[in-house]
Amino acid sequence: MFAKNVGRPTREAYGDEILELGKENPDFYIVDCDIGKSCKTVEFAKQFPEQHVNVGIAEQNACGVAAGLASCGKLPFVTTYAVFGSMRMSEQIRQEICYPKLNVKIACSHGGLTPANDGASHQGIEDMGILRTLPNMTVVNGCDYYSTRKLVRAAAEYKGPVYLRFTRDAVPFIYDGTEDFQIGKAKEIKAGMDITIIANGDIMSRAYEAADILEAEGISVRLLDMHTIKPLDKEAVVKAIMDTGRIITVEDHNIINGLGSAVCEVAAESGSGKVVRIGIQDHFGESAPYERLLDKNGISVQNIITKARELLQES
Repeated sequence: MFAKNVGRPTREAYGDEILELGKENPDFYIVDCDIGKSCKTVEFAKQFPEQHVNVGIAEQNACGVAAGLASCGKLPFVTTYAVFGSMRMSEQIRQEICYPKLNVKIACSHGGLTPANDGASHQGIEDMGILRTLPNMTVVNGCDYYSTRKLVRAAAEYKGPVYLRFTRDAVPFIYDGTEDFQIGKAKEIKAGMDITIIANGDIMSRAYEAADILEAEGISVRLLDMHTIKPLDKEAVVKAIMDTGRIITVEDHNIINGLGSAVCEVAAESGSGKVVRIGIQDHFGESAPYERLLDKNGISVQNIITKARELLQES
């Protein structure tokens, strides 16, 4: 149901889904870092005050509190911004959550370039790469409101640490709410045999629009929503290599150690295919409107189309 100019922020999907989870499970907890308004946990705190813990601006402490709750059989979701959830808390996540493999979820809004005018200090463009290196950690990034709601629920049902990334800005609807999502299993949005585009998160709509334009030129495009970058759906990547031989990855993240790197690892191990990575080119962000920042980093419809044409001309 791709609707280019209609959508909602994925942080709102998080806020809506945790209300349902709170109603269903008295052991479901939110551990807040005093930014409930931005991360959409205010209504949860109102409806379920006994299941809500606000530790203040103390992310490392939030991690320890969540670990303690999980060790007592509770299901805690630590909620903060991506820059803090992946970096300020990284040692605590490693030592207190991943090492003992506790059932704690790290749910972070403002991932990637969506903090925009807030600048480099608030743009978490390294978060998924950092977290995917930790043993026992699962890393998930939904691409729209509906998929994110399903993936938040899937994370709640999944046993073990999970990192969830959300957007501040509204992103277009890709799905209609009837789709099922499984952690670690890519969604094929379009079937194609000439070239594969693999994307996730807030820029999926740009990948979708590029695929539509390429298809209008007679190019058969496979479009995959790789919402889970760890564990990566290796089977889907290998199949794309075998069927199309050419892959473009698109992400709102540093191209180092993110989606593109994960796909390249599989391609290298398979010994075939070619991968072109589109994303942030290993530098910090800057203050500017969100759409302008994406374009400046080549995360644009036109650049995806250009790279696709170049790949096809090489064969």
